[in-house]
Amino acid sequence: MNFLKKLSIMILAVTASAGCKKLDLAPTDRFSDLTFWQTDANVYSALYNNYSLMYNSSLFFYNEALSDNAYSSTGDYNLIASGNSTASTAKFQGDWAYYYSTIKSCNIFLENIDKNTTLSPDVKNRMKAETRFIRAFEHFNLAKWYGDVPLVDHNLTPDEAIQIARAPKDTVIKFVTNELEAIAAILPSQDELPESENGRITKGAALALEARVLLYQGDRMADVVTICEKLMNNQATYGHYSLAANYSDLFSSPTVNKVNPETILSLQYVPTIRTWNELWDFVPRSIGGRVSSMAPTQELVDSYIMLNGKGISDTGSGYDENNPYMNRDPRLTATVVYDGYKWVKPDGSIKIIHIKPGSDPDPSAPDEYNPASQSSSPTGYYWRKYFDPSALANFVSGNNLHLIRYAEILLDYAEAKNSLGQMDETVWDKTIKLLRQRAGFTDPGALDYPGNTDMTNIIRRERRAEFAMESLRTDDIRRWKIADSVMNGYAHGARFGDPSVDNGYIRVQKRQFDPARDYLWPIPSSEISLDDKLTQNPGYN
Repeated sequence: MNFLKKLSIMILAVTASAGCKKLDLAPTDRFSDLTFWQTDANVYSALYNNYSLMYNSSLFFYNEALSDNAYSSTGDYNLIASGNSTASTAKFQGDWAYYYSTIKSCNIFLENIDKNTTLSPDVKNRMKAETRFIRAFEHFNLAKWYGDVPLVDHNLTPDEAIQIARAPKDTVIKFVTNELEAIAAILPSQDELPESENGRITKGAALALEARVLLYQGDRMADVVTICEKLMNNQATYGHYSLAANYSDLFSSPTVNKVNPETILSLQYVPTIRTWNELWDFVPRSIGGRVSSMAPTQELVDSYIMLNGKGISDTGSGYDENNPYMNRDPRLTATVVYDGYKWVKPDGSIKIIHIKPGSDPDPSAPDEYNPASQSSSPTGYYWRKYFDPSALANFVSGNNLHLIRYAEILLDYAEAKNSLGQMDETVWDKTIKLLRQRAGFTDPGALDYPGNTDMTNIIRRERRAEFAMESLRTDDIRRWKIADSVMNGYAHGARFGDPSVDNGYIRVQKRQFDPARDYLWPIPSSEISLDDKLTQNPGYN
């Protein structure tokens, strides 16, 4: 737990002396650039600060609302999903500033760590490699959202910062993959980490992120296969990863969530010290929720297959629209709260969640769908995934948020092999079959290799079910170039609406996605006003 606790110490403030006549004269009453880095504890605090800046819980959860999995009425997420955002929309500026401020912090670290003369070269090289990973991760996120972006590989001077141009996206991605390949040779494997360092970046994390980066480019599938096979077949070198025994426990069990064979990289949290509490606004009010600020859509619910492996609209699926949650992929119940849901409380008792209007014997009916309510779910669904039974008041949780799981490696591998025309029963058995077995499927119709007649859609549906509410769906629909299909038209909720409109499924939000514009976010207007070398993406003023 030492590493986790140290992540909470964080705000690095390196102060420079003002008014000193000699530039090398350090103040004696506080840290300066000349003295800060000489203290080992300061170097570690600076490293942990960069870890804390890598990503955050708000980005992790709420980016789901920019996909067809979820709806949020919250400010900019509503604007973006409905097609009403502009280059001045605050989220575009906020995310840009977040990623670049983290990059700056990493560059400061990399340019100063060698001022320390007491840490060993091996220790410093490892710390540099971890920081380079974080810097690469931020550049990847920037290129993913904005396309061509400034590549910042050193700490910019103020003059440089307002005169830097956008680098081609391919150049940024090449920088990212080069960095990840270089640091993989330096970092330890997961198996080499002592318990006190659990959560630090490893060789496996560098490879796994590289696999994601290359998968998203779409034209490097053979390289994706090679990287995934290293993690799947060469565990003595890269770490022994496998699927955790129970899907729900990965997110909810305080013990399994922290230590399991599936986690490759997680955002580290510690109860009472470094926490998150977004679930307070995701869960039913009857079990302590506050408002419903992001809710699952009917489109997500419909995407979960039946226990026999068929989609709900397939012939012979057995799907009953009047009893829609029976015999479905168990990951649906692990992720989404629906009408009649049996919520298992921390004490083991069961609370039935009544969402259908008029169904709750409690006159206050806190969870029932009510279009006039500001607190009940606008879709008729709530979230269960990431519920922490050991959370403090207001769902303050110290559970980790998984950035990369071994399940992703299996699905990256399946997608890459399929795109190369190499999907077969052997690949199926060590990827999708394993994931479905872990989820709880037993029917041969779900587990046996179905042939390649619809394999692309099968793999995409599997990713959706496996990673719902883990910040990957928005990436997927954008890189597959299907966002202009799934993000145009209404997002729906449960069948509690006017039966003459969309067969009774609630119309929650009219969405618009312009393929000529919206596959890239705009460069924030405020940044262009500061740097005349920045150009704007097509379709934005």
